[in-house]
Amino acid sequence: MQLPLLKSRKSLLFLLAIGNTIAFATWQVMLNNFAVEQAAFTGEEIGILQSLREVPGFLAFTAILVMIYVRQQTFAILSLITLGIGTAITAFYPTALWLYFTTVIMSVGFHYLETLHNSLSLQWLRIEEAPRVLGQLLSVRAFCNLAVLGSVYIYLLFFAADYLLIYLLAGGASVAIGLYCWRAMPQFEDEVVQRKELFLRRQYWLYYLLTFLAGARRQIFVVFAGFLLVEKFAFPVENVVLLTLVNAALTFWLAPKIGSLISYIGERRALTLEYVGLIIVFVSYAFVDTIAVAVVLYLLDHLFFALAIAIKTYFQKIADPADIAATSSISFTINHIAAVVLPALLGLLWVVNHSAVFLVGAAIAGGSLLLSQLIPDRPRPGFETRLDAHPAPQAAE
Repeated sequence: MQLPLLKSRKSLLFLLAIGNTIAFATWQVMLNNFAVEQAAFTGEEIGILQSLREVPGFLAFTAILVMIYVRQQTFAILSLITLGIGTAITAFYPTALWLYFTTVIMSVGFHYLETLHNSLSLQWLRIEEAPRVLGQLLSVRAFCNLAVLGSVYIYLLFFAADYLLIYLLAGGASVAIGLYCWRAMPQFEDEVVQRKELFLRRQYWLYYLLTFLAGARRQIFVVFAGFLLVEKFAFPVENVVLLTLVNAALTFWLAPKIGSLISYIGERRALTLEYVGLIIVFVSYAFVDTIAVAVVLYLLDHLFFALAIAIKTYFQKIADPADIAATSSISFTINHIAAVVLPALLGLLWVVNHSAVFLVGAAIAGGSLLLSQLIPDRPRPGFETRLDAHPAPQAAE
């Protein structure tokens, strides 16, 4: 007998998050070591690869055009399957061109899936439950990291790294989850008909800017924080996996609490905490000279990013419900405008002075901190920023 709970909207959101995490987390945690050990990458090649990885994110606005012909739910499942295929074939050939090719395939699936998962989450979750459930989704992703990468770590303790096998298993598992969602999940009807067109709303300008800067500074962490550990401190792959496991354990425990914290203190205070922390972390990255401090910074860096849930819940509060799908697509493109060019440019800067890369990150976090102060205590349509005139109080009923 099938339990109705297993065929609910939230169940699908959790399954998509699990499949996403299995493929992408494995791809990411093994990438630096595979690129350096097997493909002889330097900072220049890794920067190019990461810029190519972000091109599909830059083109995420096309998701709304595909949705004219394909339902959001179906599109999300197809994206998960594409992500799994791209991950599975990553290690077939240890050459730069092959890595660039497979990265683009993986990234197409990943970025469309992230776009659609974000859109469906904000449509299907009630405003009062969104921070908590988004925190739970982060926690589930972290648990998947623990389970999958824990297995990888145990494997690496006894055997030499077989990148081909690891990538095949991770990608295949995600494809299997996608096929299950395709066959077993019912088609859920949209409660609000989404606008199938591209647009920018003037009232969402602060959300657009925060999203743009979030994409820029996140690339510095994703691309160069892990690369610093491998290149500067010769961090072996089993320790990279172990560090990711510690990150996952902390996120699994803290993410639901972070969601509840955002509900309690509001988006502006939550983002202030994130950005102040990131400024300190990035400045410290620039001058770190011991592996122990670098590891602590890496852990703190990862945890602060969990507070970025507040950007999503801020948008949910100010948005016209019919705008969510289109704006989710456009916001991913905005998020990746800087991400397409920044890794390659900073890869060249890295060769000259790696400290400067992290100081750029601190400056970007500083700009985000200033902008976040414009978020109202109670954001809502008509009162999107603190620069807006306060709406007239509603008459008592």
